Amino acid sequence: MGNCCRSPAAVAREDVKSSFSGHDLGRKDSVSKKAPITVLTGVPKENIEEKYLVDRELGRGEFGVTYLCIDRSSRELLACKSISKRKLRTAVDIDDVRREVAIMQHLPKNSSIVSLKEACEDDNAVHLVMELCEGGELFDRIVARGHYTERAAATVTRTIVEVVQLCHKHGVIHRDLKPENFLFANQKENSPLKAIDFGLSIFFKPGIFFFF
Repeated sequence: MGNCCRSPAAVAREDVKSSFSGHDLGRKDSVSKKAPITVLTGVPKENIEEKYLVDRELGRGEFGVTYLCIDRSSRELLACKSISKRKLRTAVDIDDVRREVAIMQHLPKNSSIVSLKEACEDDNAVHLVMELCEGGELFDRIVARGHYTERAAATVTRTIVEVVQLCHKHGVIHRDLKPENFLFANQKENSPLKAIDFGLSIFFKPGIFFFF
């Protein structure tokens, strides 16, 4: 949690700096001599902090750190998932990020799926700016409540099934459905529940079989 007051750009810059030390320094093809990779095609590189005021850390995963951010022009509260390019070590990692962005752009706006405002990148990181869900994880609410009534459980389950149906209708498999990947829009008891994190999602075509 030590990064909670630093911007994603600052954290990413530190990630890049740390990659210049240690075993990489002895290699002739040191990463310091490589040009920054480009992940998002057709998107100009820009400093995210010129458009958004980036605030505290909201959460983190294997590749990305999510921050609270504010649109400087509209003052809208949003969430920014920043993925350090230092962690994109292979072509597969890069393709995964591209696919995550493509899937979020492909899926229609829906009350049960977190919406993507824009995706941008700089030399150090890829940034996904999304709607902010302030109600916390479904997992945490389950733990806090201890148990759900049959009616409340049915409501949650219906939303999850609707998300699966919508994704499949548009040729997408989420592949990471779990309580941690569903957020409540707000703190109210009847808050809308939204699916997040399409990092493991893939496109599919009818007739193709998948084995997990």
